[in-house]
Amino acid sequence: MNFLINNAYADQVAAQSAAQPELISQLMIFGGIFLIFYLLFIRPQNKKMKEHKAMVAALKKGDEILTNGGVLGKITGVHENFVSIEVSKEVNLNIQRDAIASLMPKGTIKSLKNT
Repeated sequence: MNFLINNAYADQVAAQSAAQPELISQLMIFGGIFLIFYLLFIRPQNKKMKEHKAMVAALKKGDEILTNGGVLGKITGVHENFVSIEVSKEVNLNIQRDAIASLMPKGTIKSLKNT
């Protein structure tokens, strides 16, 4: 009966039909891994960046800030890309807006001077 069906053709059809479910399952695995990376790493990082951008955009004179370098100061001037901060009496620093790590509560500097 082998003379009616070509053996090589039958093997090729069987290999193609077996390969398609593997391809779909591999795509589902890669999609799942990407979804996990998105939910655990990409999305939280984007939220942090948006919050930091909003905080930097809302800076105004008189705010107390902490820089990425650990310098605590009071804003004395706000410019387009830079902020002037007073670190001590008559000691002013000009720093980039992006170098500001966090906005501190009012009175932080005063409470540190009293201790």
